[in-house]
Amino acid sequence: MKKILVATEKPFSKLAVDKIRNVVEEAGYALQLLEKYSSEAELLAAVSDADALIVRSDIVSAKVVEAAKKMKIVVRAGAGYDNLDLAACSAAGVVAMNTPGQNSNAVAELVFGLLVFGLRKQYSGASGSELRGSSIGIHAYGNVGRYVAKIAAGFGMTIYAFDPFVSADKIKADGVIPVATVEELYRKSRIVSLHIPATDATKKSINKSLLSLMPEGAVLVNTARKEVIDEEELFKLMEERSDFIYLSDIEPSNAALFKEKCQGRCFFTPKKMGAQTEEANINAGVAAAQQIIAFFANGDETFRVNR
Repeated sequence: MKKILVATEKPFSKLAVDKIRNVVEEAGYALQLLEKYSSEAELLAAVSDADALIVRSDIVSAKVVEAAKKMKIVVRAGAGYDNLDLAACSAAGVVAMNTPGQNSNAVAELVFGLLVFGLRKQYSGASGSELRGSSIGIHAYGNVGRYVAKIAAGFGMTIYAFDPFVSADKIKADGVIPVATVEELYRKSRIVSLHIPATDATKKSINKSLLSLMPEGAVLVNTARKEVIDEEELFKLMEERSDFIYLSDIEPSNAALFKEKCQGRCFFTPKKMGAQTEEANINAGVAAAQQIIAFFANGDETFRVNR
């Protein structure tokens, strides 16, 4: 009997685990849980006899891949997969997958939770501002970006999007205005919502020169990755511009400095929580289990991210 290991330092909800178990056991496989582990050694021991692995933000390093002698597939329950060592997976003949789209609505809703909180002066009692009539720029128009656009339309916002990998016609079909360059997006948008992955090309690409293009009362919302922000340059910009607000689901390395010098104009969640909803837990976990079963049953590699 094949064994599927769910290794989560930050566990799925009980309901999500129950649903994952149902999917796995109905397919005739065994489910093993490793939750709230505190060391890599615990993970290395647990993967030693696993045929498949499901993780959330857990690090699947080359060492983990090497220890998992029987493993044929690892699935990151979520969209981002920079916690998986893809090169090590490929070298060992392990298929690596993600579950795109399953957390998208949860992340998009958090964008607007952060925005309302930030624009209402963090509920301090001071006079804030509204979203209706504001312009919002969506930087990367993937699954999350499309949900952000739908919610923004309900607020009555003017919506722009930049994504070199999505056609202008597809963006227009959603009632969104496509822009040709990233500079144009930032120039036209009072609010920018980031949804780009952390790659060699994007790391520290959100810098002072780009953010300086944003109009008066600018707000940057980051529910993507901290690595895409040039944090030192962002801080310098916010020192120079008392109108600039930064709201993030990823605490920057220099968070204490931001909080001291930009009080009331920045907010960071205590831990990354874009996908921390009951619904997203279930969606991503069940999708991961279903993808593993489809892979073993018929070789389905639809969501493979390594080659």
